Amino acid sequence: MILKIIFGSWHLNLIVLQKKMNLFLVCLGSLFSVINPLGTVPVFMGLTDGKTKQQMISIAVRTSINVLIILLISFFVGSYLLSFFGISMNSLKIAGGLIIASSGFALITGSFTRHKGMRRSVKEDAMTRSQITLTPLAIPMLAGPGAISLLISYKSELTTLSEISIVIASIVAVTLATLLLLLASRQITKVLGASGMNSLSRIIGFIVTAIGIEFILYAVYSFVVPLTQ
Repeated sequence: MILKIIFGSWHLNLIVLQKKMNLFLVCLGSLFSVINPLGTVPVFMGLTDGKTKQQMISIAVRTSINVLIILLISFFVGSYLLSFFGISMNSLKIAGGLIIASSGFALITGSFTRHKGMRRSVKEDAMTRSQITLTPLAIPMLAGPGAISLLISYKSELTTLSEISIVIASIVAVTLATLLLLLASRQITKVLGASGMNSLSRIIGFIVTAIGIEFILYAVYSFVVPLTQ
């Protein structure tokens, strides 16, 4: 009897742990794909061209800190901004899904930097400025509208302290991964080359497009179902 109780409790704890791990992996995978730090590596390399190793490290660290701050603010404050402007969650999901899907399509077609607003004039302006960690690197290249809308929707659906902690952990993990990728940008470029980066971008673009479409479908479903009842 005692063994049965112990086994049952252990099995229940294992199921809870598995659910938490699944939630963490879903948040981590979705956020990493939407932020897409790999797609920012060529931009980072171009903007830090001619910089010393120490300067590149400093830019990468400050960019990652800015990304972390923006994502955390979006997660905790975003829903209040929606209420202030009278925007429903379904409307946000449709708008966010369109942005995420268009970002994924831009990755597939090889026009990601243009999609993020990094045109020639913007690049030239960024090259002349001493501070590039907030704009254009942190925003819009990394913590753009897609990532912000994703986190706001997470905050509306995940309300328990445990779930919120898991999302925060995924935000921190993605930020650390972004930092490591930016720090290793030269090595990544050497190993993968232009063709390798292009292939990876297309694969990530397919995943990002699917995430955006899923967002839109879920919002439409949430809107249509109450009308049919």
